[in-house]
Amino acid sequence: MENLDLNLLTALDVLLDEASVTGAARRLGLSTSAMSRTLTRLRSVTNDPLLVRAGRHLVPTPYATDIREHVHTLTRDVQAVLRPRHRGLDLKTLERTFVLRANEGFLSIASAPLVAAILNEAPQVRLRFVSKTDKDALPLREGRIDLEIGVRGVSAPEIRSRLLFRDTFIGVARIGHSLFADGDISIARYAACRHVVASRRGTFRGPVDDALEQLGYQRTVSVVVPGFPDALEIVRQSDMVTHVPRSCLANLAHDLARGSNLRLFELPVKTSEIAIASMWHPRLRTY
Repeated sequence: MENLDLNLLTALDVLLDEASVTGAARRLGLSTSAMSRTLTRLRSVTNDPLLVRAGRHLVPTPYATDIREHVHTLTRDVQAVLRPRHRGLDLKTLERTFVLRANEGFLSIASAPLVAAILNEAPQVRLRFVSKTDKDALPLREGRIDLEIGVRGVSAPEIRSRLLFRDTFIGVARIGHSLFADGDISIARYAACRHVVASRRGTFRGPVDDALEQLGYQRTVSVVVPGFPDALEIVRQSDMVTHVPRSCLANLAHDLARGSNLRLFELPVKTSEIAIASMWHPRLRTY
């Protein structure tokens, strides 16, 4: 079985269909002698004559008659598996459940338009969003997650990604905060404030701390919360300050317009841009 030649299956299918060595040779583009040698091999492999002479014609043996339809089905299935796959997708008829992993910040900003766009193009697709508690690539590798959306960083080498947009941080404090008392916000006064930060991993340190330290400053992070909405609610009712991605401004616009007691400000330190990307495993290249 280690040396099984699948070409024999195709030859057997044609031979049984034609019941003629000459006819089979013509269909497969072979010489009659080559086709005759193939029939000899098939007889040896199956331990059956397969086709026997009856006057001027060949007729199938009982075994050949029994396996004819099975051989034809096998041949068709093998050809379907080994034939290059058609890359086109009919999104209107695609039926599949896709699992997307993203943090709540992205979901609050983009989930509604994303869902609307996907269901408009692929109405029979179902989406399941799951929370993002870490950056582990294992769920993508194992197929438990189809698409991840978040900060592009170090991941498994085979994971593919596409940049969606770049983001930066902007500061937020309550209206009337002493931080705004003297006009321009200095690094010293900003660092002296008590801060609340959003971190799904529960860490007190982030890119703002790195930027401050490069300039010789440190800040006090008093509270860590899981998401940006929680940080904003604390800032709204206290003298703490926070920072959020600018992409959150779309959600804040309504609150700011109706008097949410929040005021935005440019951070007095420059932090690196945040690269937000979609990430997937190569097994989903068809999609």
